[in-house]
Amino acid sequence: MNPPPSAKPTRKDAISNRERILTVARDALAGSTSASLTAIAKQAGVGIGTLYRHFPTREALVLELYRHDIQHLIDRAPELLAEHEHEPLEALRLWFDEVAHYGRLKFGVAEVIHAATDGGRDDEHYEPFLRAIGLLLDAGAADGSLKPGLDPEDVLLQLSVLWRIDPARGGEERAARILALIVDGLRA
Repeated sequence: MNPPPSAKPTRKDAISNRERILTVARDALAGSTSASLTAIAKQAGVGIGTLYRHFPTREALVLELYRHDIQHLIDRAPELLAEHEHEPLEALRLWFDEVAHYGRLKFGVAEVIHAATDGGRDDEHYEPFLRAIGLLLDAGAADGSLKPGLDPEDVLLQLSVLWRIDPARGGEERAARILALIVDGLRA
């Protein structure tokens, strides 16, 4: 029986190929949602068969990118708080900036992720993502920079607008303005 597509390969060259594919695919799909798998394989320096061994469908590739990127965001929240040069409000802003960057990458593939996770209801990362938001909100409430009692799910709903901003139409500037509004609403 073959391992599931998201299983991590064990050979060094297989791991290297997989990581190159993911890196190239992230950039290619951020640039154009219609980027072909053949072009991604070529740019990653692997054959199309190698790409398909790791990711048998376009959706499998998109979902693996999603899993990797969302886990990075989840892990990043406590890291920002642990970096003592960041006050909780600054850590929240920096984390929001990373979420906005991810939103630009997710823009063109949001429908695939939404469908595969039943609109988020079957997403194993949903609760951990909420906990990451809660960690940042609690730290800000504890130091008095954020309102106490903020609901992480409410903040997630506000952030969800980021995946709907077209990066090709002033997305970065619009995301910055929206995040400023969100942060202003969270401040004590």
